[in-house]
Amino acid sequence: MDLRVKRTRINITNAFIELRSRKPIEKITIKELSELAFINKATFYQHYKDIYDLSETLETELINNIVRSIPHLDTLSDNPGRATLELTEAMLSQTTLLHTLFSGSRQEIMITRLEDTIRKFVFQKHPEYEKNLEKEILLTFLIQGSFHAFLKHSGDDADSAVKIIAGFAEKLQLQ
Repeated sequence: MDLRVKRTRINITNAFIELRSRKPIEKITIKELSELAFINKATFYQHYKDIYDLSETLETELINNIVRSIPHLDTLSDNPGRATLELTEAMLSQTTLLHTLFSGSRQEIMITRLEDTIRKFVFQKHPEYEKNLEKEILLTFLIQGSFHAFLKHSGDDADSAVKIIAGFAEKLQLQ
C-alpha cells in the first residue's frame, strides 16, 4: 500500500475516533471529519462510501483483532472457562476503543458481530456444533452473557469481574 494512502487512512481513522468519542455517529459529518483529518471530502470518498462504511470497517477490524488475540478460543468445548477468560481479557484490553466505536446505537451491533465471528471460528473447528441446538444456545449464552456481564461490571473492578465471569463459564461444558 502506498505510504500516502496509508497515512490518509490513519488520519481518517484517528479523526473519526476522536469525533466518535465526543458524539454519536449520527451527528458526525464528513465535512468535520475531513477538516480534522486534514483531507478534503473527495479524498474521504475515495476510501469510504459514507461515515457508516468507515465505522463498519473499523468495527470489523476491532472485532477481528479481539478474536485473533484469544489464544485458546478453539478450546471452548473442553475449557469454556479459559476461553471465556481470554475473551473477556481481550475485550478488556480494548475497552476504550470498544466503548468509543460501539457506544449508543452501535452497542448491539458489536455483540452480534462478535458472536458471529466467534461462531464461524468455533464451527470451523467443530462443525458438529452447527445445527446442534444445545451447543448453539450454550455458545450464545457464553458469548452474550460474558459480554453483557463484562460491559456492565468492567467499570467496577475489571480484573475481578473477568475472573468471576470465567469462573461461571468454567462450570459449563460443551460436551
